[in-house]
Amino acid sequence: MSIMESLCRRGDRSVGQVTKDFELTETAVRDWVKQAEVDAGSRNGLTSSEREELAALRRENRRLREDVDVLKRATAFFAKETR
Repeated sequence: MSIMESLCRRGDRSVGQVTKDFELTETAVRDWVKQAEVDAGSRNGLTSSEREELAALRRENRRLREDVDVLKRATAFFAKETR
């Protein structure tokens, strides 16, 4: 948990005060606080590690689809060459 998240969650400072103190957007601070709540198990949603895994799986899926596309093109090319 970052310093900003802990300041907001403990109630030491409001989200608005944290945004001013650290020159951040209110949306970013609120998103960090929500994500910290998810990671702590006090809010439903994907944890940070689950989000990282999902992003990695999406990248791998995209790469595999590109590989399949290349193989399909190669198959079509060689099929024409053998006729």
